[in-house]
Amino acid sequence: MKHNFHIPVLGLAFSIDTPLKVAKFGISSVMSIVDDELIERIRAFHARENELHYVPIKKTEADYRAKRITAYLNLVQQIVDMQIFRIKNGEFSPNTDLTKYFELLPDTDWSKRRYTKMLEATDLHLKVALAEELKAMVVPGEIDVNIMAKVDKLNTDAGGKALDETYSDASAALRGFARSDLRSSVVLSAGMNPRLYNYLTELPSFFPNQHGVLEKRIILKVSDYRSAYIQAKYLAKKGLWVSEFRIESGLNCGGHAFATDGYLLGPILEEFKHQKEGLVQDLSCIYRAALLEKGVLNVHTLPIRFSVQGGIGTAEEQLFLLSHYGFDSVGWGSPFLLVPEATTVDNGTLTKLVQANKEDFYLSDSSPLGVPFNNFKGSTAEQKRIERIVKGIPGSPCTKKYLVSNTEFSDEPVCTASRVYQHAKIRSLKNLQLSQTEFQERFDKITAKTCLCEGLAASAYLKYNIQKTKEITAVSICPGPNTAYFKGPYTLQKMVDHIYGRRALDLKNRPLMFLNELQLYVDYLRNLVRNSADDVKKMKVIQKFKNQLALGIAYYRTITVELEKFGFKEIPRFIAALDSYEQDLKNITYTNAQHAP
Repeated sequence: MKHNFHIPVLGLAFSIDTPLKVAKFGISSVMSIVDDELIERIRAFHARENELHYVPIKKTEADYRAKRITAYLNLVQQIVDMQIFRIKNGEFSPNTDLTKYFELLPDTDWSKRRYTKMLEATDLHLKVALAEELKAMVVPGEIDVNIMAKVDKLNTDAGGKALDETYSDASAALRGFARSDLRSSVVLSAGMNPRLYNYLTELPSFFPNQHGVLEKRIILKVSDYRSAYIQAKYLAKKGLWVSEFRIESGLNCGGHAFATDGYLLGPILEEFKHQKEGLVQDLSCIYRAALLEKGVLNVHTLPIRFSVQGGIGTAEEQLFLLSHYGFDSVGWGSPFLLVPEATTVDNGTLTKLVQANKEDFYLSDSSPLGVPFNNFKGSTAEQKRIERIVKGIPGSPCTKKYLVSNTEFSDEPVCTASRVYQHAKIRSLKNLQLSQTEFQERFDKITAKTCLCEGLAASAYLKYNIQKTKEITAVSICPGPNTAYFKGPYTLQKMVDHIYGRRALDLKNRPLMFLNELQLYVDYLRNLVRNSADDVKKMKVIQKFKNQLALGIAYYRTITVELEKFGFKEIPRFIAALDSYEQDLKNITYTNAQHAP
């Protein structure tokens, strides 16, 4: 990798074609391959824009979901190859992509230093030789894909007959990636899915070829060391290698938020720092034994990368994560929503993000998955949800059905954000003869769910003007809370310069990322206590949560000297904030005194 940062997956639409925008500059990024309808329409758009042949893949075709994904990924690879070819045959002139490629590189990169030497060269022959040498160094960024492992609906054929498990949503998406021309990675997120992990063994491209090379690699997105070890060991026993662990903050991230049991990012990274060498050795032994059992004799020792993401906002934070913890890459997600050159955000939503305040970003119950979801108050989807409630018709039409799971009122699973479910649930609620206060509380929980399948795709349709007649185009967007400090819009050059500390953006009143996350966890604990005041069973869980937060605060006190070495100038304020959060923890008690830990 030419850069030591990457752009993680951003919703469905927001990074759906990010590789087409940034891979040519050596920047790696991740696309979601959940929504095959979105993928098919974006394929048609980019084929037309690049004057490439396009043949529609209709839903009536067998295995259409996998075919659509394969076709789109092949198109992305084809276009990126074309872009790289043009760059290598370009000139080092102002504003060309060739010049921009090297201007974006970190100053520590060897090829960037050669580029600087070329600029400073006065001898014409040396300048020409260096220019040719540099062109040969141009390589694209990784074109990775993301699958939420547990978003894995089983499907039926046109006649309603149940299809084999290999045609489930996640398995079909995985097959689509495996059959594509990409030589990159699938990022598996949102927990372990044994059915999907077992299906990986049926796809040869995830095993080493005759040269010991993996054509397709696996990245696990995890929130702690234990989860990383359990999942990777499970895969290693099947002869599958995890090429990267992508550690993400439980709460200080965009999209769905998978809170840990009070384990903070700093201590988690410290554990990886001390355990990763042993982790690689353990997994290597298991992996080699599994392949030998399968008759694979030429087994090479493979490396594992470690990256981190979630709430990073300054060059100092990036450098600290890379150097102090010894990580390979840092993910910058939500800030890139404000970089039109990198992501696909419609103009209306972008304007609202730029104008937003800290209070506009919040952790919600919006997701039908039942997992806390980072939401944005200014989104048109949120406005539409409230409008429907006021009109007495809460819930959304459910067309894509990616998140159907509830069978409370029907044999066939439905989505809890759907109009069908919410109307049925509210009817049953009215029969319980609840007080007005309790009824409203339950009503609000029911109607908080919103359609993410349509909302997270709509931005691309609006941006490229490819929405269908009468199609709902209310946009859902899921920025992390860190977005509040970025005011954009920014050029790609400005954002990358900020990441590498060449020209810092003005991020007023932004605390250190560790403090931002700590604040989120303290707030999360308060809500946990508030909602569990009369639940004796949750006492131990909450006490463990508090204890872990206290240990996390104690850990952060031990790294203040190291932080100062990496350019953090407000250490006294950092320590004062830790004191304040420590006191907050002591003040958080159960509502019912007899349940106090």
